[in-house]
Amino acid sequence: MTPFVIVVVVVLVLLVIIIAAIYNGLIRRRNQVDNAWSQIDVQIKRRHDLIPNLIETVKDYMQYEQETLTNVTKARQMAVDAGAQGPQAQAQAENALTQTLRSLFAVVENYPDLKANQNVMSLQEELTATENKISFARQFYNDSVMSFNMKIQTFPNNMIAGMFNFSERQFFQADEADKEVPKVDLR
Repeated sequence: MTPFVIVVVVVLVLLVIIIAAIYNGLIRRRNQVDNAWSQIDVQIKRRHDLIPNLIETVKDYMQYEQETLTNVTKARQMAVDAGAQGPQAQAQAENALTQTLRSLFAVVENYPDLKANQNVMSLQEELTATENKISFARQFYNDSVMSFNMKIQTFPNNMIAGMFNFSERQFFQADEADKEVPKVDLR
């Protein structure tokens, strides 16, 4: 074998190793994003499962608030249906559900017996804990998406990503109302 052939073979082997390393890194990041999305999905399903229990518990007390209960039920169903439509649709539906839950909890404040009910308090605590878990899962997902998107946009990864059809992922965006700082009036 001539020295030229040996150099060409070594360069080709190194090139294949580099391409394989970049490809495997992209696969790891993509799987991390998929895992992060699964964690959000688990918490969202838990949230969706808690809502019918809450509705069932409060409906006898809130006979004059059927519209609020109906809105929560509809928002829950829309959020469940949006699950297969991707992060952006899921985020919008979940944000709408959050708004209707806030209105439900505001109405609950008008019913002292309901506010003192142990089942309602327990369900509210579980929903609050689930909301916190969703927030943490959303943050992890968005961090994973950012890392993955940066990886497929930088050179030489972008060349390999293009060859193997890796595409950017969407962030799980918070609702504009969730970004506002709540106003507290202590009068």
